[in-house]
Amino acid sequence: MSALRARLSAILLAACLLFTGQALTTPQPAAAADPGYLMTHFIGEGATGQQIYFSHSTDGVRWNDLNGGGMALRSTVGTKGVRDPALVRAPGGDKYWIIATDLCIGCGQTWNQSINDGSRNLVVWESADLVTWSQPWLLNVAGAIPDGRNAWAPEAIWNPATNDYVLYWATNKPFNGATKHRIYYAHTSDFRSITTPQIYIERPGSQEIIDTQIIEVPTGVGDYRYVRASGDGQITLEGSNSILGAWTSLGNLSGIGLTGSQVEGPMWMKFNGSNTWALYLDQYASSGGYMPVMTTDPSHPATYQKQASGSYNMGGTKKRHGSILNLTAAEESRVQARWANTAASRLQSYNFQDRYVRHTNMDVRIDPSVSPADDSRFRLRPGLAGTGTVSFESVNFPGYFLRHSGFDFQLAYNDGTSRFAADATFRQVAGLADSSWSSFQSYNFPDRYIRHYAYELRLDPITTTTARSDATFRVTN
Repeated sequence: MSALRARLSAILLAACLLFTGQALTTPQPAAAADPGYLMTHFIGEGATGQQIYFSHSTDGVRWNDLNGGGMALRSTVGTKGVRDPALVRAPGGDKYWIIATDLCIGCGQTWNQSINDGSRNLVVWESADLVTWSQPWLLNVAGAIPDGRNAWAPEAIWNPATNDYVLYWATNKPFNGATKHRIYYAHTSDFRSITTPQIYIERPGSQEIIDTQIIEVPTGVGDYRYVRASGDGQITLEGSNSILGAWTSLGNLSGIGLTGSQVEGPMWMKFNGSNTWALYLDQYASSGGYMPVMTTDPSHPATYQKQASGSYNMGGTKKRHGSILNLTAAEESRVQARWANTAASRLQSYNFQDRYVRHTNMDVRIDPSVSPADDSRFRLRPGLAGTGTVSFESVNFPGYFLRHSGFDFQLAYNDGTSRFAADATFRQVAGLADSSWSSFQSYNFPDRYIRHYAYELRLDPITTTTARSDATFRVTN
């Protein structure tokens, strides 16, 4: 009876909205200090567009690019590009994973190749705080699927019934006379090993299904504990009381004018302190990026409402297929501090003013005419060790910092250790050759400074006029 009453209430609400033309209003935070939302996504094609980007919102509909709109994580494994990232939080809030499609269109692979002979792996990062992330690793999920040809659009949800994660993704393979994408699933507890993959969702005939995302709905809202939205020719909604149990078709969003020929990549978000959800949809056909539709009952297609274009703002970059995490206050504080919009800078040599500090194959030197230019661009972050200090983070290899090792310099990934932090931290002082420029004193070897020697960067004591010039730089755009 309670399910019947809920369904009748939803129908009455939909009828009222359709009759009055009223749109669901966006719930607003109670105060500016309330925690907001973190979106992880990619932004487009090419080697830099197909990486991990973060955006933040205080209200769930107006988004700001983090990290100055630059990438937050870069894949250095597999195809060296990622799409469709999902951000997963452990039930205890003490661990996080990003799982993503190992795919880089235009970086040596075409769409046809990726469909029929693509990577069978996912790319995975792990973190204990949303700030310091592991190096990425590959998780082979489709290799055990006979003639499985790729692994796309991964998602994961904690399953209390089995006390592990249900990891699910799309794989293209021939089966029962049809070669198409189906959704497969496996169990995992650590995103390093999985059980044998099984078919999870298959549509009839030749119809493919690629993008699926599941949410858990609070008790008393709608008819089902879980609702999933899928891209399968439409944006189809289904409901179930068990993640791995039977699912019931609830309809699709064609009734509100959103068909599968227009939108894809469904991405859920629940507003804090409200029984309102946004289902973000990627307007791929018009290259419009994400747009939100609102509902107070995810299980009833008729309750979804399109929003006026001026009621949401997706920020400076185009958001592509990703996921949204409702942040705690502590998480939000850490995220905003780590990916503050610090401008990118270059370090110009004082005595060779046509040369700039740059990385090349993880070595560090000064060169003229640096190409690509981002090899010579760094964000001067608050020092990883000590107050009043700076650390130099690479723009095109985020998470990699200039650090000394054996008094030589390299671009290295922050492993989170105190030794790394000290080696990658410097005090910015008045230039040793010209006080209007800058020099950089080592944090853990304060008698030494960054300087170039034969164009290579070193950490040396400075005792001569030439060395003072070698150790002087201008921070510039």
